[in-house]
Amino acid sequence: MLWRAIAVSVLFLSMKKLFSLSFIPVNADLGLLFLRVVFGGCMVFLHGWGKVTTFGSKFHSFPDPLGITHELSYLLATGGEFVGASLVVLGCYTRFAALSVAITMGVAFFMVHNGVLVGAKSGESALIYGAAFLALVFAGGGKYSVDAKIGNP
Repeated sequence: MLWRAIAVSVLFLSMKKLFSLSFIPVNADLGLLFLRVVFGGCMVFLHGWGKVTTFGSKFHSFPDPLGITHELSYLLATGGEFVGASLVVLGCYTRFAALSVAITMGVAFFMVHNGVLVGAKSGESALIYGAAFLALVFAGGGKYSVDAKIGNP
């Protein structure tokens, strides 16, 4: 009976260590770097780069949800998704750059996708990207960023 109690206690302590992930050090700055590179990189290569390379064909026909002309909408979306996201990856002016992407994603989610999360015109990815970039607006780029090197908060 005593051996069973000891075995259960050892198993419980092992499981507690496993589930708490205490064997992995906590590093918020590494988490911010990961967030910046993954979400920023995906935004640049999956969304922004396509707008940069198809500039001529979509420039006059891009959706204009704000009523500011198709061309200006295209420039602002491209600026947010390519330039802003590239700056976020580097951690350069991270908070401002992340805000530009978050606003772009907010317009995409609420005005282009009408706040719909399911179906053919789902804005799910715009919402997820927007939330990630909004988190970076509040948190900044972290220790592993250009901002940290130049003393920019």
